Amino acid sequence: MFFKKSIENRLDCELISIKPVAGGDINKVYFLQGAESNFILKSNLSQKFPEMFEKEARGLELLSGTTVRTPKVIDLYAEEGNQFLILEYFESDRPTQAFWSDFAISLSSLHKRTSDYFGLDEDNYIGSLKQKNDPYDSWEAFFIQTRLNPQIKMAFDSGFIEKRDLLLFERFCKKFSTLVPEVKPSLLHGDLWSGNLMCTKGQVPVYIDPAVYYGHHEMDLSMTQMFGGFDKSFISVYRENFELLNGWEERIQIHNLYPSLVHLNLFGSSYLSGIQIVLKKFA
Repeated sequence: MFFKKSIENRLDCELISIKPVAGGDINKVYFLQGAESNFILKSNLSQKFPEMFEKEARGLELLSGTTVRTPKVIDLYAEEGNQFLILEYFESDRPTQAFWSDFAISLSSLHKRTSDYFGLDEDNYIGSLKQKNDPYDSWEAFFIQTRLNPQIKMAFDSGFIEKRDLLLFERFCKKFSTLVPEVKPSLLHGDLWSGNLMCTKGQVPVYIDPAVYYGHHEMDLSMTQMFGGFDKSFISVYRENFELLNGWEERIQIHNLYPSLVHLNLFGSSYLSGIQIVLKKFA
């Protein structure tokens, strides 16, 4: 690898091997095997995704300030137009019931970390898309103005949605306050699908690739249901530690409009029909 020597200098150790890791859609990801310790390296182009790793490191820092376990940030730097993030490495394992119980407890504890407003003091990323986090006093305003509207505009400008879809969104937004109750802002992972939750050899839940902000706790729960991969038992343990309001299961579709729009903008029109079905149901 071209940057091997500089990485060794920054880690102050000799690397035995550098192996690509599959699954990175945005970044190039590598497993770094050292003589005494192993690491994960992520890299991409600084100009294409400015400050992406700074935002990720900040998100990991916010999460790690709770009972949630995250990889430690070992190093963060830029070199010759590339940016690099070196993280603590965990060996993975198949999750047991104890893992899912511990995950539920950690997630409920995370959601008990609150703020006076929805949002964050800086914007960040969800996937490769910029995520606005302007502060709002209400979940309705925050969800519509920072989650839906930027993605709707992007999808319309790209030709993924038409004017008739804009009318559906307009009708839906007018009814939003009657569909979703206001809650206290909770600290969220923000992109909690199964690929962003690791099970270590010690059965410890480790959260990776966050898109953090303070929002409605149902956003994280809804994301766990979007692509599967989460044992259903974790919900009952979560509910023992954090109260869920009536109707939360039906609101999964509402809150998943945001990640669905993100996927529409990233991966194309195959996500449009699902979005339209939800809008017609609730608008």
